[in-house]
Amino acid sequence: MTKVKLEGQDSKSNGIRLSEYENYVGIDWSKTNMAIARLTRSGVQPKVFERPAEIEELKAYLRGLKGKTIVTIEETTVAHWLYLELRDAVDKILICDPYRNKLLSDGPKTDRIDAVKLCELLRAGLLKEVFHTDDELYELRRLVSAYDDLVANGVRTLNRRYSLIQGLGTSVESSSTKLIQKSLEKGIEVYQATKEEYEKKFEWWCKRNKLLKILWDINGIGSIGAVKILATVIDARRFPDCGHYLSYCGLVKLEKISGNRSYGKRNPRYSRVLKSVYKTAALVAIQGQNPFREYYDYLLGKGVAVHNARNAVARYIAKTTYGMLKSGEKYEPYRWRKQEKEVVK
Repeated sequence: MTKVKLEGQDSKSNGIRLSEYENYVGIDWSKTNMAIARLTRSGVQPKVFERPAEIEELKAYLRGLKGKTIVTIEETTVAHWLYLELRDAVDKILICDPYRNKLLSDGPKTDRIDAVKLCELLRAGLLKEVFHTDDELYELRRLVSAYDDLVANGVRTLNRRYSLIQGLGTSVESSSTKLIQKSLEKGIEVYQATKEEYEKKFEWWCKRNKLLKILWDINGIGSIGAVKILATVIDARRFPDCGHYLSYCGLVKLEKISGNRSYGKRNPRYSRVLKSVYKTAALVAIQGQNPFREYYDYLLGKGVAVHNARNAVARYIAKTTYGMLKSGEKYEPYRWRKQEKEVVK
């Protein structure tokens, strides 16, 4: 292995200056075992060891390291728990995206090997960070996740009842069929009552949080859409510009170019939640009289196809919410007109 030059090197994904750290630690954590690999700033070969999974022992080891320490862990079901447990023991924790860590799939695979590869990828600045935070908005993220699971299960139950009724036709219902239908009806009743409780909780959040208040006012968003946007984004500053945000929302495609030749476009990895929110908001907004509908009519007047115009409105709404989340300012639909008048004066 050759030394990696770190002077002035930054992580490509999140602007972390790797040269600030003395210790680079990769951790592969499982229910019974933890593998820890460490590289120093001037080191060439990582030091690696395994121990039974014990959080207090891990904290003691990390606190005992001299100099600034950065730790990386792959995103798993226990990643957020580890993030909260270790944040006071090190200077930086980077929860990384396992989908991007192709090197871990190469060659033999053990906990020790995975920890070493994570350590090497960390020091080289090749990891993609998965956003984690410890503020109250993470509670909102869990609430939205539970709501989405509830809706998915509820829709599945509604579909099962519909299929049961359609399949019966004019035949006489048996006692078994009646039992099935009764259980489905109970499930639907519980689903609708619980869904209403969640939506009341969302409205409570919208009245309490400043960013949710201004998102709630946008045509087509509503309380559920506002909560989903903020719970998914949390901090808009983690997106360098609007183009990155639109890509994360799945509202733009990435062009494939090689040798000055285009090979078409592909969809990026995106948030299905945000894409659904903005697509739905566009459909709702163009049904009324508002600035988004004006933009939609303008595009149609220019000869843009209906489906492309709807997609453009969805991107327009996404750009608007992105700016609001970054600035914290309320939406002003015709601000550009005011600016033009000021320039004329």
